[in-house]
Amino acid sequence: MQKIKMTTPLVEMDGDEMTRVLWQLIKDKLVLPFVDLKTEYYDLGLLSRNATEDQVTIDAANATKAYGVAVKCATITPNRQRMEEYPQLTEMWKSPNATIRSILDGTVFRTPITIENIKPAVRSWEKPITIARHAYGDVYKAVEIISDEPGECYLTFRAQSGAEQSVCIQQMDSSAIWLGQHNKDSSIRSFAKACFQYALDTGQDLWFSTKDTISKIYDGHFKKVFEDEFLNYASQFERMGIEYFYTLIDDAVARVVRSKGGFIWACKNYDGDVMSDMISSAFGSLAMMTSVLVSPDGKYEFEAAHGTVTRHYYRFLNGERTSTNPIATIFAWTGALKKRGELDSLPELQDFASALENACLDTLRNGVLTSDLAPLVEQGTDIKVVDSWQFIDTIAQAIAQR
Repeated sequence: MQKIKMTTPLVEMDGDEMTRVLWQLIKDKLVLPFVDLKTEYYDLGLLSRNATEDQVTIDAANATKAYGVAVKCATITPNRQRMEEYPQLTEMWKSPNATIRSILDGTVFRTPITIENIKPAVRSWEKPITIARHAYGDVYKAVEIISDEPGECYLTFRAQSGAEQSVCIQQMDSSAIWLGQHNKDSSIRSFAKACFQYALDTGQDLWFSTKDTISKIYDGHFKKVFEDEFLNYASQFERMGIEYFYTLIDDAVARVVRSKGGFIWACKNYDGDVMSDMISSAFGSLAMMTSVLVSPDGKYEFEAAHGTVTRHYYRFLNGERTSTNPIATIFAWTGALKKRGELDSLPELQDFASALENACLDTLRNGVLTSDLAPLVEQGTDIKVVDSWQFIDTIAQAIAQR
């Protein structure tokens, strides 16, 4: 069988722990036998980032700007526990995803992967709900301090012109913790534009939610920017018969649970992080959700929405073959291959990626499942729970027969 030729490389970002194991398995079994794969490889594993003082992450993001399409494995963002786990770390490195989002100025769109024999936990949901997550700033770019005595903390801005604004955050009579976060007007506008354009491209309603009743300036500015930018899209929304509306984040949660699905829910950075996990779990599994970062100038980075599956990794190191679900990671590869094929006018590459996705879904429909999905299938379905290696082999057999 002649392999499908590529003309432009993908930017490949390797990752950590169990997803790193699955990453190589997916390449070896599902991609390399069928595609003459071209990638520019970057190792974003935690120890590689540490060795390069995180320069490898910056290089990978800049390569994505150059080549236009990237595929990324899940990576570790270290906390204090990870610093103990990896004593060779010289710093508690920042989230590589946040670094990449900042450099690309992109918006993350996350959508559940659904099949007929796994029903959502929310009975009213009939169609997938896409989370549009702002990809810059807020708590992910925040600075933090601890004070161990009474005193005052101020927020001060000094303009290049010499003008200054300052406000007392709080007077404290004891020790305290402090957090300062920010966002950029240009990034918020890029986020709004990306959401409106994605809604038009997919023909879906767009919801946006913050908490401007409490955060009257910070969240209020997000709301105002969306209202301003929507004026440029309102007529197109009307022609397509789709709707944009704003509501408070707590009201949005209630509306989402009562809805039938089939819309885009735009959220600030942290809200989107949390709500995408809620949506994916309610539709089935964290391992069944696509994630794509889209920049304003049309660059794409595809990844799974979940983490590195640490518990399974340590079982794997002890010699166990785990039943870890690789679907979202496979769909990261197929999403990148489809986009590369689209941009390079390679329909055979797009067709292969679609065929691989269908082979994955057919495998699930036929009852061959990983352990996370087995309890979720409809009663009466004949199921066979397999480990990750058997699952990927089954998909490989299915794609080879197409």
